[in-house]
Amino acid sequence: MTPTHADTSRWLLRKPSDDAVARVFCFPYSGVGASMFNRWPRMIGDVEVCPIQLPGRENRMREPHYGTYERLAVDVADALIPHLDRPFVFFGHCAGSLPAFETAVLLARDGGPLPRQVFVSAQVAPHDCPRDRFLDMTEEQLRGELEQLVISQGGKIHALMIDLTLAVLREDLYANRVYKRHEPVQAPFGLSVVHWSDDPEVTEAELKGWEHYSDDVRFLVLNGGHYEFLSAPPSLLEHLAGAI
Repeated sequence: MTPTHADTSRWLLRKPSDDAVARVFCFPYSGVGASMFNRWPRMIGDVEVCPIQLPGRENRMREPHYGTYERLAVDVADALIPHLDRPFVFFGHCAGSLPAFETAVLLARDGGPLPRQVFVSAQVAPHDCPRDRFLDMTEEQLRGELEQLVISQGGKIHALMIDLTLAVLREDLYANRVYKRHEPVQAPFGLSVVHWSDDPEVTEAELKGWEHYSDDVRFLVLNGGHYEFLSAPPSLLEHLAGAI
């Protein structure tokens, strides 16, 4: 892979530390940006947490949307190359798992550095896509979901912010709707597939399709609901650091 020296500062909320022994790169899910990881610690021991900022939201609001997960993977891989100089893992939740996986596949295809593990949380395998309950929702139903999520996380509803998030969410859902691998691809890196015990959106059985994507697939069941990961539960952080 030949880096094109993408402006890394746009893709990461903060410059990675040279003192980190390893790194966890976190991919946000549909409709939101890197700030969704604001309750995560900056370090898990000596492993640095690096939230990825996607175009079209938050401080990159004026930039055009990435379009598809495949195109996004090209841009993310290019931006991250300078920071893949030590052990690392990828983490994605729900739809964020898909560009995380595609970025790792692209790195493998182009001879780049590989993650020790790719963590895919609450997301069916690529050949079972698209599958997201948001895909069939009306505008008002999506708005209601966003408002409920804000409230559940202790925030206050601001109409303008909901409107902006909804605009991003619509484009992200398009990327989700058109994404599908028609058959599994064998990845040369490990996969950790996370199911949340109280998640009503994705069952443990629906995650089994990932077993066809690597010779090293681990299925983890962690306590909590679909959005439990937002609070950085110790059980998840231990698995992320332990994979490195």
